[in-house]
Amino acid sequence: MRGKFFVFAAWLLVAGCATHPPVTKVFRADKLAAMDAAITNAIAEHKCPGGVLWLEHDGVAHHQAYGNRALVPVREAMTEDTIFDAASLTKVVATTPAVMLLVERGQVKLDAPVQNYLPEFTGDGKELVTVRELLTHTSGLPPDIETKSDWHGQATAIQKACAEKLQNKPGTVFKYSDINFFLLGEIVQRVGQLPLEVFVQREIFQPLKMRDTGFLPAKEKRFRIAPTEVVAGQPWRGVVHDPTARHMGGVAGHAGLFFTAGDLARYARMLVNHGELDGVRIFQPATVKLMTSVQTPPAISAKRGLGWDIDSPYAGPRGEIFPVGSYGHTGWTGGSLWIDPFSKTFVIFLSNRNHPTESGVVIALRHKLGTLAAEALENVDFPNAAGIVETKKPNEK
Repeated sequence: MRGKFFVFAAWLLVAGCATHPPVTKVFRADKLAAMDAAITNAIAEHKCPGGVLWLEHDGVAHHQAYGNRALVPVREAMTEDTIFDAASLTKVVATTPAVMLLVERGQVKLDAPVQNYLPEFTGDGKELVTVRELLTHTSGLPPDIETKSDWHGQATAIQKACAEKLQNKPGTVFKYSDINFFLLGEIVQRVGQLPLEVFVQREIFQPLKMRDTGFLPAKEKRFRIAPTEVVAGQPWRGVVHDPTARHMGGVAGHAGLFFTAGDLARYARMLVNHGELDGVRIFQPATVKLMTSVQTPPAISAKRGLGWDIDSPYAGPRGEIFPVGSYGHTGWTGGSLWIDPFSKTFVIFLSNRNHPTESGVVIALRHKLGTLAAEALENVDFPNAAGIVETKKPNEK
């Protein structure tokens, strides 16, 4: 019996290696070392207090924590299970997939006027703005609403957004706007007939077993949350940093989500696998292709998917090698996700660069990590993939 056990154990080891080759066979050690050095140098230069890196290719992952997650009031070491304020990554990890589920189910039409779902969104030509234009940041709306006055609640935010005037004709100019996405969050709530935070937990995070992902994190998880800016002597910790989302009560379509690198990796893995993870299907493959292909008009130079960035001034984490046609997003607090479907690769870097102050900057670091991530891949012919861009067909809904 004992001999049979060892034979079985050896078979498991061989089978496991056959399924997932060791990291050293997939990633170049010198490039992983360069990624380590880039992050530790950024920490030494006070660009961020610490961070978590996750690089994955075709199911094989390299992940590591660096530096500290807190510097004040006491120093705390960064851990891989640290929970981060997602900031604008909320747009593509919560709101975009929620909208796309409703699109897939026929409850929301991409080219329908926003007014169909939010009747109060009217005046000044806003009747012409479509759901697609909110998702691609081509609505013509300004970047944000004011947050200086003492207003509170989601309803007030929607009222203020509906009172804004368009700065451009819809569909003609790319202008990144938080308003676009908290309007989308409101559409999800009205059409889905659930609060946004409940809808995404039920439909996305729970099925994907993203156990540390959600809005309004529980107090018992606070010790694992990376704090952000220090205000009045105390760091924001477990409270969303974004001022508009904070005014809205912590739940908004553009910001407010919290997650770990491991949870975000599960989400990215689902997308790489065309909408399915561990036997659980979240999206049909066509839905994933639709939202991650270019949906902006040809006359607009910035290439955006539905929610996702493909090739715009914000696409720094793509680096120098991942082809146009890969996609991702960034967050104000210092996080980024970039996914290359051609090589089945994604790179995550999460940090709280605005702790303890807003002086931390990781823009150059994220760009360098994107380049090194692509360079780390053995046997991937990126030059032949470069320039592959999926664009929407005329009149595609």
